[in-house]
Amino acid sequence: MSEILDHDAYIAAAPEALRPQLAVVRDRLKRALPDAAEVMQYGMPGFKSGSSMIAGYGAFRKQCGLYVSKGAISDHSAEIAAAGLKASKTGVTFSPTKPIPDDLIATLALASRKELAA
Repeated sequence: MSEILDHDAYIAAAPEALRPQLAVVRDRLKRALPDAAEVMQYGMPGFKSGSSMIAGYGAFRKQCGLYVSKGAISDHSAEIAAAGLKASKTGVTFSPTKPIPDDLIATLALASRKELAA
């Protein structure tokens, strides 16, 4: 399999059922982080400012993930739980049947940028 070089190719290569959600996450991250560069790092699409990866997203077989800083996850754990989503130290998983709310994407991205800029 060849290396995926950009966000469009990553989304196109993802499982068909997850593509709409990945497109939404990408769009919301672009809106929340207009000054950040779209990059591919470690085979995953993300948004970077300077040397800091502010937010990344990925697709797996049946679910997607949004990856941000540890502080962003811990500071917004109640909102993540209220949305019925599961979180690890640096990520939130979601699926077509349980999508991540648009405002939560922006909230987590902005909190991650703030933490990483400190």
